[in-house]
Order: sequence, then structure tokens, then C-alpha cells
Amino acid sequence: MLPLVLTYFLLFSLLYQSPISHSLQQSQELQHPFLVSNQCDEKCGNLHIPFPFHLNSSCASVSTAFHLYCSNSTTLYLNIGSQSYKVLEFFSDGILVDFPDSSTCRHYNDLNSFGFSGNGHFGISVDNVIGLYDCEDSSLCKAECETIDLPACDDNSNDSPACCYPLSDHSAWDIGDGFSVFSKFGCRGFSSWAISRGSNTGKRGVKLEWAIPDGNSSKKACAINANTVNATTVEGGVRCKCQDGFVGDGFASGVGCLKSCIKNGVEANGTECYTKKHSEKTVSILAGVVGPVFIIASLIALFCLLKRPGKSGAYDLDQAHFHSTISFRKACRTRLFTYQELEEATKGFEDSQKLVHGRNGTIYAGVLGDGSQVAVHKVQCEDQRDLMQVLSRIELLSAISHRNVARLLGCCIDSGYTPMVVYEYPANGTLEEHLHQSRGLEKIGLDWYKRMNIAAEIACVLVFLQYEIFPPIFHHNIKSGCIFLDEDQSVKIAGFRLLEPSSLANECYSNNIGDVSDIGVVLLELITGSKKKDLPAVALQQIRSGKLEEIVDPSLYYHEQPPIGREQIEIVADIATRCLLFGGDGKIGMMEVARELVRISKESIDGNGSKRGPALEETFSNSSLLQMISMSPDSIYVP
Repeated sequence: MLPLVLTYFLLFSLLYQSPISHSLQQSQELQHPFLVSNQCDEKCGNLHIPFPFHLNSSCASVSTAFHLYCSNSTTLYLNIGSQSYKVLEFFSDGILVDFPDSSTCRHYNDLNSFGFSGNGHFGISVDNVIGLYDCEDSSLCKAECETIDLPACDDNSNDSPACCYPLSDHSAWDIGDGFSVFSKFGCRGFSSWAISRGSNTGKRGVKLEWAIPDGNSSKKACAINANTVNATTVEGGVRCKCQDGFVGDGFASGVGCLKSCIKNGVEANGTECYTKKHSEKTVSILAGVVGPVFIIASLIALFCLLKRPGKSGAYDLDQAHFHSTISFRKACRTRLFTYQELEEATKGFEDSQKLVHGRNGTIYAGVLGDGSQVAVHKVQCEDQRDLMQVLSRIELLSAISHRNVARLLGCCIDSGYTPMVVYEYPANGTLEEHLHQSRGLEKIGLDWYKRMNIAAEIACVLVFLQYEIFPPIFHHNIKSGCIFLDEDQSVKIAGFRLLEPSSLANECYSNNIGDVSDIGVVLLELITGSKKKDLPAVALQQIRSGKLEEIVDPSLYYHEQPPIGREQIEIVADIATRCLLFGGDGKIGMMEVARELVRISKESIDGNGSKRGPALEETFSNSSLLQMISMSPDSIYVP
């Protein structure tokens, strides 16, 4: 009877809330003018002009720098200074233009024929591949771009250049340079092609990246459901980009960000993504009448749940074979919690309390009866062998005391094959919550100085566990959700892997290889503020393409960082790359990672432009990393 009542209540809730929430979201889209089609739907020839570019001055809402001119209603031009560039195509992040005053297609142009190198709104994109002719020094030629299809004039590919150079290489050309820089290699002419991401065919012309100046005005320019992204070649420039699940230009004065979906096998967006409920009024009336009945029933059900006896199937601690294998109280050196205590602390282990969920189990946030905040790590065991492994691991962890390891308060073993570990849970929550603003926690301002301290502390405590403890302890589950922050924003690591399935019990999980790869992902999160599943692949691609600026967390204000700050972000991105690419081969170890991060942290500057404080110097006073870690007064191994 009880499950049936709860099921009815759940169905009622879905029926009652669904149409209202859909209607509310749909009405919000209709109320915001930037979520409907841009009224300035301009066109010149075959080109539709996207925001922020415009012909009519009344459509200008960002900058007159994006003002275009349409000649004879067929040809579009962009004027920069005294030069006029024919517009060939638009991209989400750039515009493809021809050489100035070019009326005929040339196989190659003089190195000085494209004099523009960049300003506050446009820059030469690193997506360009340059074809060079008659070069005396071929050392700048790159073999990797030879496989790209670079069609010559009239698609006559027989006139392809003898030498090609991708601007993303940065060895001969760098951001801010003009094309005349190639003259020092003795080159006499060049052509240019823009390579779209994911494509192997070039489009003839010069791609210019566009952006708007960073600042308060740019933040107001972005629509709801849009983020700001840093430009790569426009110093201090940003663009608006719609979040996942939305399409549009991202600007409040443009199309904005429309909800995207697939409807009847066809891509749709905006209000089309919401199914209109013809019977919403009927459902609302029915819900208003029947709702109170279900509410009363649910209260009765809740009362029954609270009054029922202890959890059935609880473990019998008197089983002799368990006592002969391991002492439960030895495994849990501090406090034995009851299942009911932890169930009440975590609100019945409801989803809203989840901090981390994965193959290592689930960690929930909770509050004990005395007001103490805790994190409950719940592990699902399959059999007695798994349970013994978990309890053995708990015993090992409970013997560790370190300032950067979350204190183990106790465990629960009366919940069948689901043992639970209880950690202290600092009031500042997890690193993940503050990087991604989850669970409604008030966000801490994590500037670059603080992020570097966090990175250094994570690496150092892992080195301590791996080199100063016997037997060594490997975390095997390092992620931002397992990294707690105390009131001083100092790291407290929790969420150690407690159960290693036999299929994973190989060399990869018997040394620090898994930890090195994991910390590479954490470093990328600290740089980007992102937690997407494909973050490593996307970030590595952007880094290799010389577009690190585009993925840096907007709240770090990359272009406003002092030179040392920008340099450190690049160095940490390089460390993360090496961790991900070579950590699995053992070519980079945790010791090396910690050494580099400690050095960078000592060189970091705080938000006021001052050198970092003495915190690490006080804790780590010697040159040897192992000595620095072991001399910490809080780094004590309790035998």
C-alpha cells in the first residue's frame, strides 16, 4: 500500500508541475526580445549578415567597427582604416575577406599586399594556412599542412604552393605579426586559406577573428544562456557563446540563445521545442482538486516511514567469520555511525545531496544531529570479499593525519553490503562547487593565485601519501568533487577509491599513473572552469591549436592578467597536457608535477598584484620536495 501511495504522489507531482514549468520557460523566451529572430535581417548578394555585423546604422548595437558596405546590392565590403576588404564568408568567430583592392584572382600576392595585422576588434586568425612561394629558407615549411587541400584559382590545384605554414604553429609567425614577417625567410609571395575546424579543405582568403572589448559592457551584451569566451588573437577581446543545448549568436541585441531540439526528426529551436499542452487547463483544475488528497496521503506515508523499525537486512555484526577476518572497530578507529543517523543526515540520500557519483561510489553532503557537516561516502559491495577490501582500506586511511587530507570521522557497517565512510566536510564545500557554481553554494572568488595554491597542495599531499607512507596510498579517484576547501580555501582531499574491482587490479592501479592523469584533468578544470566530459579532448585540441585563451575561465580575466599570470596559465596548461599524454606511460610522475606546481605557486601573485604570501614557505622550508612535505607539522603518520 505504501509504495503505491508514493507512486501516485510522484505521478501527481509530475502532472502538476510539468505543464506549469514548460509554460513558464516558454513565456520567458517570448518575453525577451533577444530570443526571437533579429529584426535586422540584412542581406547583400548571397550573404546573410549575422550579428554583430550590420549595414544599417540603426542595427548597430555593439560597435561601429562591424559596419559593412554593400556595393551594387551584390558585393559586401569591410572597411578597416583606409583599406576596403571584400567579404567572402562569415564564421561564428570570424570573417573571411579577400586581399584589398583585389579584382582578379591571383595565384599569389606580395607579402606587403595585406598590411593589416590587428586592432581592438579584429585580428588575423590562427585558422589560416599560408602558402609561400620562392622562399630561400625552407625551414619554416611544415609537413602537417601538406595534406590539406588548398585549391588555387579556379580550382586549379596544379598551382599549389611549394611551402605551406599554419599560423597555429607560432614558430615563424606569432599573434600581432603581419605577413611581411615571412620576408626574413626570403619568400617573395604568399597565398592564404582558412581551414574550418574538422575540415581538410581550405577556403581561399584571409580569416579575421572578431571580438568586442572586454569589460562591463561586454558582459551586458551577452544574452541569457550565453557565456563569454576569450578571443585568441584580439587582445582583451571576448565573444558571446551559447551554452550547450542552445543555438544562436549569444548576444542580447542579436538572436540570443534559443533552446535547441530535434522535433519529428528535424532540428528545431525556440518555442518549437516546447510541446503545447491543449489540456493544461483541465490538468491544472484536476490537480487543484486531487492534489490535497495526495498531499495528505504522502504525509501519512512519511509518518509510516519514520515510525518503521530499523532497516531490514542490516548486517549482523555477530557473524563469527567477519570477526575472525577483521575487527570492525579496528577498521573504524573513531566512531561507528548507524544507518539511521546517516540516512537522516543526508535527507534519505536524496539526489540534491550528491557531491560525487561514479564507479567509486557516491558521496553525499549531510548534517548530523549535532549540527556537524559531514560527507558520506557510500560504496556498493557485491560480496564479502569486497566488503573486507573496503574495511581494510578504511583501516589504512584512518591511520593518516595530514593537514590536506579530510579527517575521517567514522564509518557505518550496519547497512549490508553498502559500507559508508564519514569525512569532515568543511563549510566551503568542494572545489567543483566553486568552479561551476553547483548546489547553490555561495561562490568563493577563486583567482589565479588561489587556484595555484590549491593545485600545489593537491599535488603535494599525493606525493606525501605515495612516498612517505608505507604501504603507499594511491587515491585513484582525484576529481574536483573530492577536493574539499576549508575556511582558508586550503585543500582537504576525500573520496579515496575504497574498492578496486579485480578487472582493474593491474599495474595502472598499483602505482601513481591513475593519479597523474586525474590531476591533469583537475588542472584543466582550474584553468577553464569547465567540467564537461569531453574537456580533456577539447582542451588539448585548443591548446595544440594555439587557442588557449578561448578556453580560459572568463572569471580569470585572462587579458587583464599581468604577464606573469598569463605565462603561468600557459605553463600549467602544458603540465596538464603532459599529465594526460604521458601520465599513462609513466613518463611523468607525481613528484615532478608537485615540484613544478610548488615552484609556480611560490612565484604567483595575488589579486592585488603583490607577490604571494608566505604560506607555502612556512610549510615547505627546504629545497627537497620530500623534506618540504614531511617537515609539515600537520603531516603526521599515526602508526
